[in-house]
Amino acid sequence: MTKSDLIDVLCETQKLPKGRAELLVHVIFDALEAALKRGERIEIRGFGSFELRSYRGYDGRNPRTGSAVAVRPKRLPFFKVGKELKERVDAGRTTAPRAGAKRAPVTTETDVAAPETTNVTSDSDADATTTPRNARASA
Repeated sequence: MTKSDLIDVLCETQKLPKGRAELLVHVIFDALEAALKRGERIEIRGFGSFELRSYRGYDGRNPRTGSAVAVRPKRLPFFKVGKELKERVDAGRTTAPRAGAKRAPVTTETDVAAPETTNVTSDSDADATTTPRNARASA
């Protein structure tokens, strides 16, 4: 969901003009940003909380050139999901999977077959099963 999607939902559900809904969303986000800049913690009951995490500076490497780069200390916002939101999202997961999500097939006891066993009868067969893939390709 994007900010414009949020504005559209607000317009539809609250019957607000688009300009008013856009202003409302911008005011809320600006207030959240200002509170984080001041170092305050933001807690929205049932949804989650935002807080700042401080990271110290360190010497890093430029991956392209390999040269040393000094990375400055920084403060980054961190979101921690609330218990109620976590439970609601988890409950919704079973009813509506994400688009493109791959689900594991459900198996029952009757679907599971007994594993097949193989016996190694000669030393050459044993060597073929234990030889690394690269060694077999070059032979």
